[in-house]
Amino acid sequence: MVTTDQLKAYGADVNEGMARCVGNEALYLRLVASVPKEKTFDRLKESIASGSLDTAFESAHALKGVTGNLSLTPLYNPLVRITELLRARTAMDYTEILDEILSQRDILAGLCE
Repeated sequence: MVTTDQLKAYGADVNEGMARCVGNEALYLRLVASVPKEKTFDRLKESIASGSLDTAFESAHALKGVTGNLSLTPLYNPLVRITELLRARTAMDYTEILDEILSQRDILAGLCE
């Protein structure tokens, strides 16, 4: 199970995230541990691959909200960038930013094992 110290080392703002959970550390850690398992990451990847920018935007926006509420900064920041690019329907290769998101998810997953 992930610890607050591990999350701080990862770059999360644990104090801010726990404040949103009314200081309940167990709740916060349980919510954080659920993030890497989110099927929305797969939906984001698949919708970008298929060129469905509307679905990709919805997925990125949802993940941005979850990671923002938990103050998972290393994951949140690239999600903010991709969300805004998708909101603007920017025609570009999203591979680099998507790889960054998935890499950060995988790092978080490793901490949560």
